[in-house]
Amino acid sequence: MEKLEVLKMSSMRPRTNILDRPLSKGKSEVSQSIVALLFSEVVQYCQSRVYTVPELQNRLHELGQDVGTRIIDLHFMRERSSKRETKLTQMLLFVKTTVWKNLFGKEAEKLEHANDDERTYYIIEKQPLVNTFISVPKDKGSLNCANFTAGIVEAVLTHSGFPCKVTAHWHKGTTYMVKFEDFVIARDKQLEDK
Repeated sequence: MEKLEVLKMSSMRPRTNILDRPLSKGKSEVSQSIVALLFSEVVQYCQSRVYTVPELQNRLHELGQDVGTRIIDLHFMRERSSKRETKLTQMLLFVKTTVWKNLFGKEAEKLEHANDDERTYYIIEKQPLVNTFISVPKDKGSLNCANFTAGIVEAVLTHSGFPCKVTAHWHKGTTYMVKFEDFVIARDKQLEDK
């Protein structure tokens, strides 16, 4: 009799619809195997619709941009107390730490400034999660799925007021080359002078 009452009471509790849940509450950790499965499906989907490796990398970059625009909005919606950065170095550190932690559960390994070009910065990650579970066929040897992450970074920076182009390269693991527009550097120098 007690079992029946417990079951009856638990079924009386109102169930919340996923659309009724607030955006501010979310799980902080997602299984790597689920992310790997989902991302491998994304790569296969893209691969079936293109003919060359550069086309595949461009398609992954575009999908990453879609994700990046949503990530920055979601971050500021959840973290109402955080402020938007106005200085270039602080924004890059925000991407290296906060954005990377939200996406991959850890910070990117390094952030470097190019010696020969003041507009260029590098975010270095030895083993990106997006390349970890992808086996690249010999005929597609130059494929770097980290172009997806490059698209995310480009969208986050661009939609935060720091227009740039981000590309992924095989160097020290994977290096994301971030090349800013000229006016971003000029604006940053003006902010430093104040």
